[in-house]
Amino acid sequence: MFQCPICEEDTSIPVGGASFLPQNLHLGFEVEVAGYMSKMVNNSDVACDHCIDGGNGPAVVFCCTCHQFLCKVAYEYHRTGLHLSKHNMVGLDQEGARQLHTTMKPRDHYCSQPNHEDNKLNFYCETCSLLVCRDCTTVTHKSHLVKEISTVAKTHQMEITEALEDAKDVVTKLTGAIDGNNRMIEQVVISKQTSILAITQAFEILQQTLEERKKTLLSELEAISLSKTTALTLQKEQFEKMVGDIGHYTEMASQILQTHTDHEIVALGGLIPTELQATLKRVHTISLTSNQHSNIPVSVQTVDLVTQLSKLGEIIVFFFSPSSTTWTSTAVARVGTRYHVKVQSKNSEGEEYPHGGVEVKGEMRSKTHNEAVVYGEVEDHRDGTYTITLIPQTAGPHQLLITMNGQHVQNSPNDLDVRPKRDYHTLCNAQKVIQCDGPYCVAIHDNGDIYVGRDDDCIYVFHQTGQRKNTIGSSGSGDGQFSSPSGISIKGDVLYVADTDNHRVQKLTSSGKFLHKFGHQGSDQGQFNRPMAVIIDANNKLIVSDCDNHRIQIFNENGGWLLTIDNNGSASYSFQFPWSLLALDPQGNIHVAACGSNTIKVFTKEGVYVRMYGDPNHPSGIAIDGEGYSFVSEYGGNCLSIYDPEGNKIHTVGNLKNPYGTALDPRDGSVFIANYGADTVLKYCVSKVNVM
Repeated sequence: MFQCPICEEDTSIPVGGASFLPQNLHLGFEVEVAGYMSKMVNNSDVACDHCIDGGNGPAVVFCCTCHQFLCKVAYEYHRTGLHLSKHNMVGLDQEGARQLHTTMKPRDHYCSQPNHEDNKLNFYCETCSLLVCRDCTTVTHKSHLVKEISTVAKTHQMEITEALEDAKDVVTKLTGAIDGNNRMIEQVVISKQTSILAITQAFEILQQTLEERKKTLLSELEAISLSKTTALTLQKEQFEKMVGDIGHYTEMASQILQTHTDHEIVALGGLIPTELQATLKRVHTISLTSNQHSNIPVSVQTVDLVTQLSKLGEIIVFFFSPSSTTWTSTAVARVGTRYHVKVQSKNSEGEEYPHGGVEVKGEMRSKTHNEAVVYGEVEDHRDGTYTITLIPQTAGPHQLLITMNGQHVQNSPNDLDVRPKRDYHTLCNAQKVIQCDGPYCVAIHDNGDIYVGRDDDCIYVFHQTGQRKNTIGSSGSGDGQFSSPSGISIKGDVLYVADTDNHRVQKLTSSGKFLHKFGHQGSDQGQFNRPMAVIIDANNKLIVSDCDNHRIQIFNENGGWLLTIDNNGSASYSFQFPWSLLALDPQGNIHVAACGSNTIKVFTKEGVYVRMYGDPNHPSGIAIDGEGYSFVSEYGGNCLSIYDPEGNKIHTVGNLKNPYGTALDPRDGSVFIANYGADTVLKYCVSKVNVM
């Protein structure tokens, strides 16, 4: 065993000897060239390889075609010979040596097997991993897998080319990762400086607060000390005055006793005892104890505070993980329309990463137009979430790529189909698909079938060509019967009907088989007073417009009450006869068309008021497409108004007659209107515009 000097793998010598080891022909050629170059630059005579005895002198040139050193005679023979004149010659000097490496070509390789020495090695035995000649393929390698060397070379060239492309891609990714790391290092430095500033400011605030508290306590201490000192001084002065008064009267009494006559003592004896007794009596009526404590205690609870301060602050070490990071996006990608992607960064445990500052990128690449690449604008919300906004420029299959610091997030790349842009400004040529009396509400099945509620208390099913397929229900109050069915909605093979004058909602199969019902007349939760419309959200919750109770109610799919949206004491929330609501925009918000107030009001799915828009004349129906465009039928205006996602009116379709229900074909976005006054159901096809 020995180690190969090229691949560094342990190799055994074959049974046939070292000559059967794989040959590195390129390395052998390089060694050969190096030997020639060494001879050319060593400034010593080189023998002519063409002359046998060297009698014509040393070599003067080197033939790169023959791989021979040539003397003057041999060179002249080469220069004038018929087949030799086109050979490449270089001089025996430094310049010739430099030219040698680019001019000299590898010589043909011949078989080393006996009697095959004149055969070129033009074949490759894949069984033995050896170059062989033609004769070898019929003898030694007869049953082996043998291919022409040119074919094998092309295969290897393709493999090498692919490997180079892969290496190029990997190097590009690594370079991007290095750049990302460099940017992260810069961000770490910036983040460090920001954190230093935050820590410094926090402790400066604490220091200032402590200093202010110290001043406050010292000021309070000074005031209390002054108050105590003043009170004790006044008490002391009172005691001193009493001592003076007593001394005065005792001194007078002593003098009278010592120096005065009996007559004088009798004359003054009544006054002195009276004054002295009065003074002594005052002493007995007051406390001789100090009226103030000398101690001024202070309580500064430092133990807990010091403990808390010793643990104050925290350096958060929280690493995000691109492979765990998730994202959500707008439901539909359409040419020329903003497509939003919300990214939520997470750590490797799947926990939300609460900090921003990560480099997030978004790209949308067309699979059919290599040059169609859209780069997104990224908004960092600084809480670990990011919004990427892209505007695709061409329709068709795309790839959405989202990276964080150069690494793909979860489910990236992701296939995405970009749809053509819809031009609602050209929505004007109506196609009458159904002729029927009093069409009131309309809904479209996923298969294109058209469901129409009429004022004869039945629901009719039509093929998209307008041919009637089925009749559902009849007039009455029994299961599967209706009284003024004003709103219908279909999801999959389930049909929901707002059975208005029966004050209930019914659930049926799309073919009309009764399944369930809920609600009855009243104003309590779960009760109705003429429900006019029903829709189903993405979570199978049912949203019902409770018309004469002036409210919206939300139920689970089995009719269990969940939530009521009503006036709630606010004029902004006020509903006046919410006739028809089918308004779940791409964000899941509920749009309510209220005919009494001539507005469209928007609420979250939790019932929180968001905004209002439009000024429809007696709105009687509403539908919303996947991009947030609203289609509002106006009973009083005899038209259909179209609003963009921001609530701006962009187009009006006129020449209608008391239109009611509005619905969209889920397949192509065509708009259907129950044109009640003209006894027709109209279809408007939407133009598609591709941008490139």
